[in-house]
Amino acid sequence: MTNVDTKEIAKFSKLANDWWDENGPLRTLHDMNALRLSYILNHTPLTGLNVLDVGCGGGLLSEGMSSHGAHVLGIDLDEKSIAVAKEHAAQSGLQVDYQCIAIETLALEKTQQFDVITCLELLEHVPDPAQIIQNCAQLLKPNGFLYLSTINRNVKSYGLAIVAAEYILGLLPRGTHDFERFIKPSELTAYCRAADLSLHHLQGLQYQPFKRQTRFCDDLSVNYIAMFRR
Repeated sequence: MTNVDTKEIAKFSKLANDWWDENGPLRTLHDMNALRLSYILNHTPLTGLNVLDVGCGGGLLSEGMSSHGAHVLGIDLDEKSIAVAKEHAAQSGLQVDYQCIAIETLALEKTQQFDVITCLELLEHVPDPAQIIQNCAQLLKPNGFLYLSTINRNVKSYGLAIVAAEYILGLLPRGTHDFERFIKPSELTAYCRAADLSLHHLQGLQYQPFKRQTRFCDDLSVNYIAMFRR
């Protein structure tokens, strides 16, 4: 059974044509993308590596990794987003392989095929994040790296990521996030440990909405990114 919430797919499908609008409803992802990419590059030079981007959406991160020499496969279950990603990559002159396929299906076809897997801002939108991580582990080569980013679950993250971001400042469409699906770092680490993945690095991210900037920080209470190794 595919690990997907159809309401979540429909939610992002409505925004598919806005993926590459830097000032549109997905602008916070644009504001965060350069720092997320730099985090990956600081730990894993991507040139010549086989990379899987899970939940690639319109291809913001996939294109960034491709431009640094990675062989990128981006997967997503929203057909409209995949179509947008394909069109934008063609316009950008980048060779990115985009497929509308479930990670469970891919895991049956390409076991231990990827040097690096990225799964950023997806886990808080699926019914079973632990299963996604299990599939990622199955797809990773031995000694491969998995990069995950998500949102912590506490009073502060509720106030900033939902109340402020969605209802007060209007940075995201209302209903983008479900607080109950936010994931504590301890939970994420436990999911990965169960998949035989070891934590190598954990970093907080702080988004400054008025400056539209994101920076690294030691505070893990809201947004955070982590690197695990198989």
